[in-house]
Amino acid sequence: MARIAGIDLPKNKTIEYALQYIYGIGHTSSLQILDSTGVDPNTRVHKISEEDVLKIRNEIGDNYIVEGQSRGLVTKNIKRLMDIGSYRGLRHRKRLPVNGQRTKTNARTRKGKKPSVGGKKSK
Repeated sequence: MARIAGIDLPKNKTIEYALQYIYGIGHTSSLQILDSTGVDPNTRVHKISEEDVLKIRNEIGDNYIVEGQSRGLVTKNIKRLMDIGSYRGLRHRKRLPVNGQRTKTNARTRKGKKPSVGGKKSK
């Protein structure tokens, strides 16, 4: 099992898609990493040699911001937006959608469960 950037990569996936399990690495970054290290993207993770794992680990460590650093950077950026009082910062503070989505319907992920309204008695 390959362990890169503190993440155990899934054994049966190709390395091209397994690298995407690392926070901060998407499909394009994954292909760039594999191209620069010379590793075949179609190789399964359990068939990769230790030398190739070491090459990939060094490439990610030298040229990419991943996992804890990346999460911290995102958190700092959101905190900065809230501190300066920008519109996006206010939306974050109110726990509403930030990028212009509608809120009359939908937005339940951000807003939470709909509050129940008491029923009226009819005569």
